[in-house]
Amino acid sequence: MAQHEQEKTYPLLPLRGLLVFPSMVLHLDVGREKSINALDQAMVEENHILLVTQQDAQIEEPAQKDLFAVGTIAKVRQMLKLPNGTVRVLVEGLHRANILSLTDNESYHEASVSELHEEVAIDQDMEALMRSVLDHFDQYLRYSKKLSADTYQTVEDIEEPSRLADTIASHLPLKLTDKQAILELPTVKERLEKLLSLLHNEKEILQLERKIHAQVKKQMEQAQKEYYLREQMKAIQKELGDKEGRSGEVEELREKLSKLKADDTVKEKVEKEIDRLEKTPTTSAEGGVIRNYIDWLLDLPWGYETEDQLDINVAEKILDEDHFGLEKPKERILEYLAVQQMVKKLKGPILCLVGPPGVGKTSLAKSIARSLNRKFVRISLGGVHDEAEIRGHRRTYIGSLPGRIIQGMKTAGSANPVFLLDEIDKMSSDFRGDPASALLEVLDPNQNSTYSDHYIEIPYDLSKVMFITTANTMYSIPRPLLDRMEVINLSGYTELEKEQIAKTYLIPKQIEDHGLTEEMLSIEPEAVLGIIRYYTREAGVRSLERVIGTLCRKAAKDIVAGKTDQIVVTEEKLNDMLGPQRYRFGRKESKDQVGLATGLAWTEVGGDTLAIEVTLLPGKGKLTLTGQLGDVMKESAQAAFSYIRSRTKELDIPENFHEQNDIHIHVPEGAIPKDGPSAGITMATALVSALTNTPVFNKVAMTGEITLRGRVLPIGGLKEKSMAAHRAGIEHIIFPQENEKDLVDIPASVKEDLTFTPVSHLDEVLKIALTRETDENHTG
Repeated sequence: MAQHEQEKTYPLLPLRGLLVFPSMVLHLDVGREKSINALDQAMVEENHILLVTQQDAQIEEPAQKDLFAVGTIAKVRQMLKLPNGTVRVLVEGLHRANILSLTDNESYHEASVSELHEEVAIDQDMEALMRSVLDHFDQYLRYSKKLSADTYQTVEDIEEPSRLADTIASHLPLKLTDKQAILELPTVKERLEKLLSLLHNEKEILQLERKIHAQVKKQMEQAQKEYYLREQMKAIQKELGDKEGRSGEVEELREKLSKLKADDTVKEKVEKEIDRLEKTPTTSAEGGVIRNYIDWLLDLPWGYETEDQLDINVAEKILDEDHFGLEKPKERILEYLAVQQMVKKLKGPILCLVGPPGVGKTSLAKSIARSLNRKFVRISLGGVHDEAEIRGHRRTYIGSLPGRIIQGMKTAGSANPVFLLDEIDKMSSDFRGDPASALLEVLDPNQNSTYSDHYIEIPYDLSKVMFITTANTMYSIPRPLLDRMEVINLSGYTELEKEQIAKTYLIPKQIEDHGLTEEMLSIEPEAVLGIIRYYTREAGVRSLERVIGTLCRKAAKDIVAGKTDQIVVTEEKLNDMLGPQRYRFGRKESKDQVGLATGLAWTEVGGDTLAIEVTLLPGKGKLTLTGQLGDVMKESAQAAFSYIRSRTKELDIPENFHEQNDIHIHVPEGAIPKDGPSAGITMATALVSALTNTPVFNKVAMTGEITLRGRVLPIGGLKEKSMAAHRAGIEHIIFPQENEKDLVDIPASVKEDLTFTPVSHLDEVLKIALTRETDENHTG
């Protein structure tokens, strides 16, 4: 193969978006003035012109740097000037030329080039290469729809390798840069090899396109088939009298599914159930079961969350507006908000509000939801004894439903509500399972992100829910359940707190509820205090609200009857409006008595005072306990009795007292069950008082567990007991030394009116509580 180069000068015609190969014949429309002048000059000089492609088609006046380096010398076969000023020209590519320099002759461009002429010897390698190119071109034409099948016949008989390469390259729909690369290759062999590579790639792309097209066509055919069948089904159902039929129902469900913000697992499950429903006859009972299940899945808030109000100051203001006191629960909520604001994402805490009825546990949960700007949902667990109430029923049962947790989430309508589980200590268990155990998964922060309900079957995320539980006492909550919750104790209110609550919340609320105004009814502060002391006895304010409601009703009756248009309730009027006083304020005894000691107890309704009486009767040492006492309380009495027998000499008691006397210990209000170890020192004090005939101070109350050696052990509920003593008019409280740490929880108003004496042994108790000969022995 030989290559000859000749230097010559030709007029230049720049081409935009077009490339002409040697041996290629085509029409060109020329519009630029310099290009038309170049054509005119070419017609003068043997009809030859240089065709070179611009690198950027947008350039109007290209320089040498804007043109590719290699172009094609072409012969102008025909020229035709069109009416619009452009020239249509027929050119035939002759051979390649390499641009050496470019000259601007003002009217047209002229290029100095070196012409490239090739002489190719066709050997076996070249023959094989040509056949391979032809074979791949043939295969390409079979896949391509852009070229006709007759194209192959135009190249099949070409024997010259250079012309074959250029002709095939001109037919291929290649990028301009790829065509230019082929034009610039110096040898025929390189051009044929490049073509072979390009043909191979194009063929693979076309095969892939055909495969994709076939798949899309198949899917479209399937969709059209399904659409056709559905339309047929609609027509059949319409003829049978079923206007909408199952198809209308299914379409509605699919539309809901398209708007569902859930992950793919949930959507796939719903889609599968919708397909089942579509195939189920309308007369089948199973259709209703499937439809209910789909409705539940679609109605659950899978992805919707409300945005938290993360302003601590606003939240604190809302909590203070709704509740007086309750500092610890409020502080815990504000801590949660602060951390949430720092980390942006935090698992919902699980709080357990423990306290007597009426102290505001449920209303506090509502305030928490309002301060967080979250949805609020409440379910009551009182009396729940079936595990299915929590986890739901399996769908195999007729009338099955999800559990109350999932029902609550549907009611809430968001994935992050404040969820109140009320009266968690009132659950019970029987042969139908243990609902408390079912709640373990709900209230475990490490498990509730994949909570499983028997009805729903798909794991549901409860980790963003803020669970709040309420209970009257911790002792009846199962230990594993209690371990998963953060306990916040809400003790009873003091008189001062009750006055403030009545003034700020209860009285305005009841006046509004009964259609009155503040001008029609006003209740004096002394009257509020009288109601608290003589008409209610509770840790909370529920009874107080009821009594205020009674006053509002009586006022409404008098106003409607025309008797008056304004009523002012004073302390003196309480007896006329509410009847005789129900309670005697201050339950302490009016004088010091032998064998009577005042203890302090903690009950479900808060703290209370406990009068313990001891009477000696002639007998043989029999110990009788009455007042519906529990086992622990009976054991405390036995321990106190044994301690006194072991210390008769020190206590100045006859050594054989138990052989001559029967001892009867009684705790009044015998209809009320009582239990607990904290009455131990009170029983011991009453026993010593009776045996030594020494009165007990009526202003002293005590609490503490006793051992056989007279040690005083710690107890619980010191705050509630202290408030009960304060309410009863007690002035001095004796309590275990180890409970000194609990004094910080007692309200300042209570501590101001009471004297607290910590003790570690019964001897200290007796020294303070027994009057002996004179009041001077009473210290504190």
